[in-house]
Amino acid sequence: MTERNRLRRQNGIVAGVCGGLGEFYGIAPFWFRLLFLILMVPGGLPGLVPYMILWLVIPRR
Repeated sequence: MTERNRLRRQNGIVAGVCGGLGEFYGIAPFWFRLLFLILMVPGGLPGLVPYMILWLVIPRR
């Protein structure tokens, strides 16, 4: 059987969302952390809400 690349949360800094996204897309989690940080600048909600939704939706590894 071939192993499929599944989206899973990784052990990470807060909830593992950025680590899981980085592994799924094949790039460093740093870029996802930077993206969420930039989205937090205009008041927090544009970065916090998607992060919380992903935290609840993406299963733990």
